[in-house]
Amino acid sequence: MKIAVIEDHTLIRDMLMVVCQQAVAGAKVVGAKDAASGLELCRTEKPDLIFLDLALPDRDGLSLLDDLFAVCPTCKVIALSSYTDEFTLHRALNSNVHGFVDKNEQPLEVLGEAIATVMSGQRYFPSVAQRVRASLRNDPGAFDKLLSEWEQLLLGLLGRGLSNAEIAKKTGLSAITVRNHRCRIMAKLGIHSTPELINYATEKGFTRVRQQWKKAGPGS
Repeated sequence: MKIAVIEDHTLIRDMLMVVCQQAVAGAKVVGAKDAASGLELCRTEKPDLIFLDLALPDRDGLSLLDDLFAVCPTCKVIALSSYTDEFTLHRALNSNVHGFVDKNEQPLEVLGEAIATVMSGQRYFPSVAQRVRASLRNDPGAFDKLLSEWEQLLLGLLGRGLSNAEIAKKTGLSAITVRNHRCRIMAKLGIHSTPELINYATEKGFTRVRQQWKKAGPGS
């Protein structure tokens, strides 16, 4: 069995690799520090299982999934994150990852359980993820019901306090279109000021996504 660990913090990456070797006898475990080197490593090694940090220095982890599955179509992927906010877990639960491990709250011993679970064909998510899923499902005012996927990503930029002109430069939209999106998002969420919008976006985890903006979205 081959396992790849894509994690930018050297100490954490090394610990994960050691634990994986202990959890799976005879496994070949390899590591990479960022998305670019991780993708190249997976293209060469064709791992059966990938541990993928969601906050890589050069790319959002979940945005790497399609590329990983292109080079390793049958691999399993377990996401790693230090954050269990609503948006992080919502994105993970609705992605193609097979599992999720909380780097802050879960002990290293769970890696063996996570590996066994996903390799048996099941998904592995901690109890906090199930609570967030239930909370969003039962809340009529949850962001996933009020905002489109595009608006959710745009909220990450709005939440960083960027001006309309700064966001326009990043997204390819016009400043007027960004202003209209800002007003629409605030109206949908019942938010009446920029500080309130920033607090909401930060608390829910929208500002943590390192989105690669390649083209303008709808309404440009």
